[in-house]
Amino acid sequence: MGTLPYLGGMSGSVVLGIPSVRSAVPDVSERPDTPLLTDRFGRIGRDLRVSLTDKCNLRCQYCMPAEGIDPLPSDRLLTDDEIVRLISISLTHLGVEEVRFTGGEPLLRKGLESIVTAASQMTNHLGHKPELSLTTNALGLSKRAAKLKAAGLDRVNISIDSIEPEVYARLTRRDRLKDAVEGARVAQEVGLTPVKINAVLMPGVNDDQAVPLLKFCLDNGYQLRFIEYMPLGPRGSWKRSDMITAEDILGMLETEFELTPLGDTVRGTSPAELWEASSPHHPTGSVGIIASVTRPFCGTCDRTRLTADGKIRNCLFGDSEIDLMGMMRGGATDEEIANLWRGAMWVKKAGHGIDDEGFLQPDRPMSAIGG
Repeated sequence: MGTLPYLGGMSGSVVLGIPSVRSAVPDVSERPDTPLLTDRFGRIGRDLRVSLTDKCNLRCQYCMPAEGIDPLPSDRLLTDDEIVRLISISLTHLGVEEVRFTGGEPLLRKGLESIVTAASQMTNHLGHKPELSLTTNALGLSKRAAKLKAAGLDRVNISIDSIEPEVYARLTRRDRLKDAVEGARVAQEVGLTPVKINAVLMPGVNDDQAVPLLKFCLDNGYQLRFIEYMPLGPRGSWKRSDMITAEDILGMLETEFELTPLGDTVRGTSPAELWEASSPHHPTGSVGIIASVTRPFCGTCDRTRLTADGKIRNCLFGDSEIDLMGMMRGGATDEEIANLWRGAMWVKKAGHGIDDEGFLQPDRPMSAIGG
């Protein structure tokens, strides 16, 4: 496998207007001799999240300030060919089995279909085509869903936080619910299934939408996933005392649905706890809650993240990044890049530490990290 790189001094800094906080980096010489993306706690990174852009055409309150963020210049973004190369390295050298394209809004990436096509023609270490999915707000998806399916995309996750146009517009700061709903419908029609709907509930904004959203999803054959509001939006906007928790959401749903836990056997390494939701007035289906804050699932996390500017993050809330783009452009071989990536995963912490007294919100907002 070669000699693992020394990562001391590459742990990254968090810039918060206060003295930089630098994470301690364990000695990677203790890492076992395996090509897989393993860490000190026995977790293996088999799920790669690839951010294709930091741009977005919505301004969701839990993600971005109303004025948006300054996008990265094009020369600081991975090219299509560089993204394809890093995906190939992850599949053939590191044991990754699933790839999800994220953003920002990945539909804003002009080369999306060609990237998906290239990835769909690869095989992972098991000799299988990787599972390819897309997390999107679905604006414009209705016009591209068939092409993405033909390119090899398997399924989509779509963010819809309300089915009431006024509420949706208030939360996203854009009146585009009709487009998102149409995108979901066409995705289902062309076979990008299961269509999963992601929703974040915010107090005083859309906190009455749990039941309507579940009805909408069950009636249309979608799988609903509530996501607890996380400290990844505009700085200072998140307060744990104000967030709507998994328990709150379950209480809302139980006013009209009978919920039966589906258990960890069904869940696997998925971040969502699942329930079967039944009601005399709607089809039976599943509903999930991704309770990153109140019921963290760090112990089974199998994700590694590639940002649009070529940085590897081993945790959504991590305080370190490893630069693969600079290494690539400096002439590094695939195996040298793979070794650096392995080292970055080896130093992954046991948990995200949101409950720790010294927790610091990541310097990047969600749109710049990738979901």
